[in-house]
Amino acid sequence: MTEPQLTQIDHVAIAVQDLEAAIAYYADTFGATVAHRERVDSDGVEEALLKVADSYIQLLTPVRSDSPVAKYLEKKGEGIHHVGYRVADCAATLQSVKDHGGQVIDQVPRPGSRGTTVAFVHPKGAFGTLIELVQE
Repeated sequence: MTEPQLTQIDHVAIAVQDLEAAIAYYADTFGATVAHRERVDSDGVEEALLKVADSYIQLLTPVRSDSPVAKYLEKKGEGIHHVGYRVADCAATLQSVKDHGGQVIDQVPRPGSRGTTVAFVHPKGAFGTLIELVQE
């Protein structure tokens, strides 16, 4: 069996207070357009994905005060929230993180936006970066 690997950067997530203003900034400044937009109630966020080559910029804003993104914005302000990496098998990659002593937020993969399967790796075990594993 081959070791799980990261295959591509899926997205860079940016936490924002005003999703419409952030979308307008990327459209006006860089000509970026929204490729996908979705409210993810399980995470308490609304997202807009802007396509950049084969990856995305994911603009995130909280839709409720107890969401992790709301807490992040309150503590750190707007900015890069996490990096999403594409993987062929989310469950196998998550297990590899655990097997190598990494801390995880999700014990098992779960549904993500765009019909993906995702799992989060805790930043405490990943050199300060929140990592999302994304299986399409």
